[in-house]
Amino acid sequence: MKAVVVGAGIAGLVTARQLGLAGWEVAVLEKSDAPRADGYMMDFFGPGVEASEKIGLYPRLAQVAYRIEAAQYVDVAGRPTASLDYQRFSRLAGGKVLSLLRPDMERAALAALNDVPDGRAGIRYSAPVSRVSNDGDGVRVHIGGAGDERGHGSLCADVLIGADGIHSAVRAAVFGPEDRYLRPLGMRAAAFIVTEPNLNARFRDRFTLTDSIDRTAGFYGLRSDEVAAFMVYRDVQGFPGSGDTRERLRREFAGLGGAVDRLLELCPEHPYDDVVAQVVMPGWHHGRTVLVGDACGAVSLLAGQGGSLAIAGAAMLGDVLGPVDSAAGIGPALAEFERRWKPFVDVAQASGRRAASSFVPASRTGRLLRRWIIRATHLPGVDRLVARMIVGRIAR
Repeated sequence: MKAVVVGAGIAGLVTARQLGLAGWEVAVLEKSDAPRADGYMMDFFGPGVEASEKIGLYPRLAQVAYRIEAAQYVDVAGRPTASLDYQRFSRLAGGKVLSLLRPDMERAALAALNDVPDGRAGIRYSAPVSRVSNDGDGVRVHIGGAGDERGHGSLCADVLIGADGIHSAVRAAVFGPEDRYLRPLGMRAAAFIVTEPNLNARFRDRFTLTDSIDRTAGFYGLRSDEVAAFMVYRDVQGFPGSGDTRERLRREFAGLGGAVDRLLELCPEHPYDDVVAQVVMPGWHHGRTVLVGDACGAVSLLAGQGGSLAIAGAAMLGDVLGPVDSAAGIGPALAEFERRWKPFVDVAQASGRRAASSFVPASRTGRLLRRWIIRATHLPGVDRLVARMIVGRIAR
């Protein structure tokens, strides 16, 4: 059996690995020239932990995880206003909460692809998908397009798996235009990594966020002299995803303190910048095509659970599709994957919408409420309640 996986992100790589280990021949197509270097920190817990342990990926993730002591909110002068003890939260959540940088998760999944023997799973970069053709004998994926110097051609497979994110080309080709399924949450987010030894030493081992209204900047020191920055702001003017992103960020985040000003001074010309959104679809499979990860069930990056759900969903897809050895079994397997996994995604998306509303408060009242909730987590009993609310709903 043959599969084409579009997207060499976390969901795509794990799906390819699991199908390859099950005996499938898998080709991964990625439109970018190389693995993405930018990204943001994610809390890894819930279904992703159980799935990664089951498939043997957890040790690789634990090896690259960061030890975050606290998440701390500060005012423009850098004075703390509220903080959350991460180690305490981790213990209350069962002791298996990892803080992972998205590129590190992707590299771990990429390294795990080497577990597939006999070269049954390979990646082709600079390979954008232009068209998808379904017929009774399988699915054909067309690569590149007119005037595209990155190459042309097509691949045939028994199954096409779209794992190419919230702006999925596979989803657009098979299920219809993006605006049918993309649900913006009224914000944009940017992320970049810069070299700044002084800020690195100042913010090492903790995640620092600005206690601000309508915009939040977060930053943390990495293992080298680098600092990772994550910025979220309300998209009230309907900013397009083009133009001078760096200047827009400098304008939007001016006045939040010296650390933020310094990070914006060093901001690269083209940082990661995208809409904060969810993908909501009535169904995830059609014919020989199925979607996985953010392509069908993005929870929004503010929920911090995209990586966990990507691994858990990919592992489940591998479980139900891997044993299939004939065309007759493909349709039922894809339907079973959707039946089993969609309820988890629905719960996580509801949690993601709540997280988005509190991450960037729209008023002083909202900001004050967030401070009270975070401070209350230091009280016995309340800390367990908050941990149960965050972890329990998604884990179930």
